[in-house]
Amino acid sequence: MATAVNRQATGLVSSNTRTRPKRHRSISYEKWGYFFIAPFFIVYAVASLYPLLTTFTYGFFERYQVLGQDMHNEFIGFDNFRQLFSTPDVGKFALNTFIIWITGFVPQIFLSLLLASWFTDLRLKLKGTGFFKVVIYLPNVIMAAAMSFLFWALFGDTGPINQMIAERTGNIFQFMVSVPATRLIISGINFLMWFGNTSIMLMAAINGIDTSLYEAASIDGANSRQTFWKITMPLIRPILLYVIVTSLIGGLQMFDIPNIMTRGAGGTDRTSMTLVMYLNNFLSGTRDYGMAGALSIILFIVGGILSLIVFYGMRDKEAAKEEKKRKALRRDYRRTQKQGGLV
Repeated sequence: MATAVNRQATGLVSSNTRTRPKRHRSISYEKWGYFFIAPFFIVYAVASLYPLLTTFTYGFFERYQVLGQDMHNEFIGFDNFRQLFSTPDVGKFALNTFIIWITGFVPQIFLSLLLASWFTDLRLKLKGTGFFKVVIYLPNVIMAAAMSFLFWALFGDTGPINQMIAERTGNIFQFMVSVPATRLIISGINFLMWFGNTSIMLMAAINGIDTSLYEAASIDGANSRQTFWKITMPLIRPILLYVIVTSLIGGLQMFDIPNIMTRGAGGTDRTSMTLVMYLNNFLSGTRDYGMAGALSIILFIVGGILSLIVFYGMRDKEAAKEEKKRKALRRDYRRTQKQGGLV
């Protein structure tokens, strides 16, 4: 009897085992993400990383070409850097770059903050903000070369601006010969091309602020100026920092607009020649890749140092103090623990 029952139970178990569906192993799709991002890293390594590393090596070699043939390639250490620092024109070109950048960036950031605060202020009830956003962003879509040729045609000796001046005074004004006029035109083009992009980014940053903060400030009696400096500016600091750093790097890389406006000569007495225009002379003229590499390394280091200064100057000082206190407390705690362990 017991044997029959056991056989029957065994048969049931085996039949249940046969009818139970098989469990499939779960398929992991995590590895496919690497396949999708691999093309970007491959293209970046070939088109950006390798040329960057090659540029760093060029700075320490005396290397130049004539008619596409390597004529000299010898390791000379820091001689290229010494030659650059001993050239007085490098300081002049660096000053030109700074003047052109600052005269375009200061109005840009001021107007962008003003427009961003206006377009995001619901109390003003402005109409057609979407249309104005498109209009101010349009110059950023146009290529820098096209903008440069447009302004060259406007302010040239036979351009419409000079025609109006000639009708009133009987003379023309040579904008491309005047040092302040040439610099202001180049700065104006940079300002016109980038203030719309900066305004859009600052608008997005302000729209991301919790509106309850503004409501609480209004209830407490804060005016618009206090609200802007105490709420808006501290909370958009990360985006503002990004704008300043990217604009600073773009200023160091300024090339196309001043090169076209001055026909590659740098204007009167080369007062509008930037550092990258000077670097381009080594590549297109003497083919001195060693000096070009050394100047590229200097620009890279200067850009990094200036970016760190901006990061340090715009940091949240209160948060930095709190973090410093926390580090001090953790350090004291570890010291106390070590002393207790020794005892």
